[in-house]
Amino acid sequence: MDTDPDRQWLRDKISEDFLQLHRLDEVLYEGRTRYQSVLVVRTRDLGLCLVLDGKIQSSERDEHIYHEALVQPAMIAHPRPESVFIAGGGEGAALREVLRHKSVKKAVMAEIDDEVTALSRKFLPFLSRGAFEDKRASLQHVDARGFLEKSGEKFDVIIIDLPDPIEKGPAYLLFTQEFYKITLDRLTEDGMMAVQAGSASPTELLNFSAVNITLKSVFPVVAPYTTYMQSFGGPWGFCLASRAIDPSRVSPAAIGRSIKARGLKALRFYDSITHRNMFSLPRYIREALAGQQRIITDKKPLYLYGK
Repeated sequence: MDTDPDRQWLRDKISEDFLQLHRLDEVLYEGRTRYQSVLVVRTRDLGLCLVLDGKIQSSERDEHIYHEALVQPAMIAHPRPESVFIAGGGEGAALREVLRHKSVKKAVMAEIDDEVTALSRKFLPFLSRGAFEDKRASLQHVDARGFLEKSGEKFDVIIIDLPDPIEKGPAYLLFTQEFYKITLDRLTEDGMMAVQAGSASPTELLNFSAVNITLKSVFPVVAPYTTYMQSFGGPWGFCLASRAIDPSRVSPAAIGRSIKARGLKALRFYDSITHRNMFSLPRYIREALAGQQRIITDKKPLYLYGK
């Protein structure tokens, strides 16, 4: 556990140059899986938190912002999502958001680290809220890329909910051009893919901009967007990709009608106004995205920092 000697503070490594300190109230679990270190703690400001490889992945106080931002724009933009694939998302919160949609008949979640899922179900059940028990859910403890490579199944929506690409970590080969080509092939004609793309802070734009340009090398339409995440240390980037649908051009009125028609009354973050604001990027981000030329590939992956 990365805490100071008196065990009063969690040191959350945002980047090589930026740490956040969170006052600890309780350590519920500390250990290591086959793939990564895991820490479950209760902090004073963010409540219960899941920490993987020294970085907060989900917190009780703001996880709804991240998971609704990741999942709902793609689900709402699709006219009728029935089949969904989730890469990662071990705590079950992305699955929870997908299953809010009654049109969904099948949601396949491929999470390689079964221990993270088990620990989340034990210590952090508020994240999944029964999603794993839903009959529409199919939980596969396998590598998401390998699953899609072998599967011939097509999906209406694909959600990429992975930790940042860390060298020797479990996720770095799921940020590459080759992987995005696989996902495009596994989407239906009007399918949508949503990707968490890393920090959108002025000093930490490499991953976001590189993911954006890499997606553009594969998909006809890519729409980047952001929201602020306190537990992640600043604004956070996402990308939506598709063959034809551009969610950034959908009017707030149309978004509002879709949310109402699908009966999504329990959303705490996402609505028509939030949708418009997320896709209204500030100038520094637009310039960084436009100026990036780095394509992420299997042979030249992007690592944010070493483990």
